[in-house]
Amino acid sequence: MPRRPLLVVPALVLLLVLGVRTRGAEHRETAAPLGDARQPLPLPPAMAEHQKRSMREHLAAVQAIVAALGRDDLPTVAAAAGRLGFSEATGRMCEHMGAAAPGFTAMALDFHHTADGIGEAARRGDRTGVLAALDRTLQACVRCHAAYRQDVVDDATWKRLAGGGAR
Repeated sequence: MPRRPLLVVPALVLLLVLGVRTRGAEHRETAAPLGDARQPLPLPPAMAEHQKRSMREHLAAVQAIVAALGRDDLPTVAAAAGRLGFSEATGRMCEHMGAAAPGFTAMALDFHHTADGIGEAARRGDRTGVLAALDRTLQACVRCHAAYRQDVVDDATWKRLAGGGAR
């Protein structure tokens, strides 16, 4: 099986990560860059930082999956995929993060559920299935990053936009 397609995955993931906007130290929102039609994902500073940290952890897990695939180490693929997969705690976090952005929670949950397929295929010993599931997971990343951009707001604004912050 040719290994060239695996070289494309890290480059695509890097492009996804670069799509996550960052703010200056003051954490004040400014208008979206000209031509950026993505929906804002309003988050207070601490939540925005938490989300960026999570995105970096997701990227590290994808890198671990790709590296393990290169070694045909499917148990390690399954373990790394577990870092991306769905859990009740992850579901609650996605709901909380998306409380002020209609549609975000569904996209975030879709990402985690597609990532579950990576681990399932790896546990079956299905390398082709791992690649197909990784493709679906990265497609979920692309859809979300194409649809949303971080919009760092103060706590009061987030609570107002999130309907009191309870979801």
